[in-house]
Amino acid sequence: MSGLALAVGAAAVVATLAVGCGTAGAVSVRMVRAAGAADAAALAAADAASGAIAGEPCARATETARRVGGVLLGCDIEGMVATVAVTVPLGPFQPTARARAGPPG
Repeated sequence: MSGLALAVGAAAVVATLAVGCGTAGAVSVRMVRAAGAADAAALAAADAASGAIAGEPCARATETARRVGGVLLGCDIEGMVATVAVTVPLGPFQPTARARAGPPG
């Protein structure tokens, strides 16, 4: 009987570790997606701020972040420089990335 209990306990530990590693991997992937979404949103906002494309900068950032699966959390425009924060939610986790774009300087 003790061998069975040991086997069940070992299986439970392995299953818990597998779920934990899988969750950590999924959050890591979402973090990379959030970084890409933030970069794209910042570039879109900076282009709108400079007049390279039509539209309001933060509206462009919101639209761009949404198209790549993100949610814009913040948008700040100073001159032609855009700073944004984007999240790509995954259940209770909120992987967030920030990006800044503007003319070289």
